[in-house]
Amino acid sequence: MADDGWEFRHNASQTGELDNKMINVGIFGANGRMGRVLIEALQHNDQAQLTAALVRSGSDWLGMDVGELAGIGRQGLTVSDRPDEQADSVEVMIDFTLPEALESNLNWCIAHGKPVVVGTTGLNAAQKALLQQAATKIPVVFAANYSVGVNLLLNLLRQTARVMGESCDIEIWEAHHRHKVDAPSGTAVAMGEAIADALGRDLDQCAVYGRQGHTGARPQQQIGFATIRAGDVVGEHTALFADIGERLELTHKATSRLTFANGAVRAAIWLKDKPEGLYDMQQVLGLQS
Repeated sequence: MADDGWEFRHNASQTGELDNKMINVGIFGANGRMGRVLIEALQHNDQAQLTAALVRSGSDWLGMDVGELAGIGRQGLTVSDRPDEQADSVEVMIDFTLPEALESNLNWCIAHGKPVVVGTTGLNAAQKALLQQAATKIPVVFAANYSVGVNLLLNLLRQTARVMGESCDIEIWEAHHRHKVDAPSGTAVAMGEAIADALGRDLDQCAVYGRQGHTGARPQQQIGFATIRAGDVVGEHTALFADIGERLELTHKATSRLTFANGAVRAAIWLKDKPEGLYDMQQVLGLQS
């Protein structure tokens, strides 16, 4: 979703002074789609402030003011590709880059003892294992979606699956903008995992990702996925529980990426003083222990 490398910028207020009462946050891939929205979210947050904006070495965005990068006006903090020089000014990092950058970003956080909030999607099994390994040394929050509404939806899906899931056909569909590179979305997979877990099923065994041709009758144990990529859709997710004579649809629609950025900043604030371990947004919101 964002740049595949680093950019770092030392953050200061308009007067050049940092507010020591606020949490100092750095962003990996600050020039990416989510990176820019995170800059905006931090500008409006009264508990956290941006102190580092990182991009890959040699990026065209080096030296740019972060506010101009995000389209919110100059903020007095510039982009840099020298993270080691600015490590002391950061308390928590946020990473919404690409899967290929995850290992180097985690290694930097481990080396400098920085908690990290990871929102990168499309991770494979080996990359998810990297999160588990990193969490033995530093606190890590990882979530497929940082929206408060989506995380409430996951709870509702578990409850619905326990009540209706054994008799219903279950389908999940999602829509995103044309630039999204992974499918199905991490949120759609998280929805499937929540449902499968509530029903005691293995999603890897019961998931069907699209159908074509003569497929035969639908097995009741299946959890189907459908994907739409079009225009500038921010994100829409629906889970369908269909029985004979009735159906229930649970839907979440995001209209602004700020909802994800605000959630990630909330996670960063929550994570600051936590011990090493792997956490998720459900814990950040107090929806589970």
